Amino acid sequence: METSLRNHLKGKVVEIIKGGAVSEVEVETSAGIIASVVTTRSVERLGLKVGDEVFAVIKASEVGIEKP
Repeated sequence: METSLRNHLKGKVVEIIKGGAVSEVEVETSAGIIASVVTTRSVERLGLKVGDEVFAVIKASEVGIEKP
């Protein structure tokens, strides 16, 4: 599958919190836990379940930095 997105982190789905319209998918990667909010329809279409190997594909048009 071709994509223009350059940031891919391989990981494993560790939690899926399903909602009516959107769901939160947590992926454990070498960089830590990445959480993504996607449509519940996408979760079902992909057949996502805990334990699945996936790629977190990140497109960031803005990255903020905070210092406590």
